[in-house]
Amino acid sequence: MQIKACRAIVTGGASGLGEATVRNIVGSGGKTVIFDQSEEKGAKLQTELGESVLFLKADVTKEEDIQETINKATEFMGGVNTVVNCAGIGIAEKVLGRNGAHNLELFSRVINVNLIGTFNVIRLAAEKMTSNEVNEQNERGVIINTASVAAYDGQIGQAAYSASKGGIVGMTLPIARELARYGIRVMTIAPGLFHTPMFDTLPQEARDSLGKMVPFPSRLGYPSEYAKLVQSIIENPMLNGETIRLDGAIRMQPK
Repeated sequence: MQIKACRAIVTGGASGLGEATVRNIVGSGGKTVIFDQSEEKGAKLQTELGESVLFLKADVTKEEDIQETINKATEFMGGVNTVVNCAGIGIAEKVLGRNGAHNLELFSRVINVNLIGTFNVIRLAAEKMTSNEVNEQNERGVIINTASVAAYDGQIGQAAYSASKGGIVGMTLPIARELARYGIRVMTIAPGLFHTPMFDTLPQEARDSLGKMVPFPSRLGYPSEYAKLVQSIIENPMLNGETIRLDGAIRMQPK
């Protein structure tokens, strides 16, 4: 699929990795609908990028919310053939911390947003994609999820986050196998340390220190580099059913 032919839903598309993806798709001639909770950032990005972008406030964990926004996205773009799932949250809490055992409600929330939310969007978007006409590669669509190197190298305090991202990695292949009959590909990207809004609160010295942990290039990743990989996946029909680490060869230590 050519990126200029994308009719893409990007969850978490108002900032960070999602925003970079939206900018790249629109800049390449495609159309995008942003699903995000931040009305201020989403509306601002829609205004900046113009008529090829629509922002819709959406909660990925709610079935009716996502069904409604997917219907609106389909109407706006004349169809949906691409989904990039970037919506997610992260926490740091030990199983046994100073204040006792890990908060179970918080653990459940991370799983609900990161894993179940991703699946919710996949299932409802895939249902829409099955009615698409096939392109010259017999494709009807492509779905790209966002995991994390924490799925493999989870650190102390990342039990919830690692479990949620590991679940995304684990469901990539079975869903790709199931949707293959419809010509829908499913891929996952596992980013390492990227300069996203969660790092903005850290001083430059701290960001530089984290970047030096990466073998090469020894810096935080740029969201635009994530967006480039998204484009490569979209345009290469042989990429299917796999998780790609995008991490500069980093392997995280226990803490």
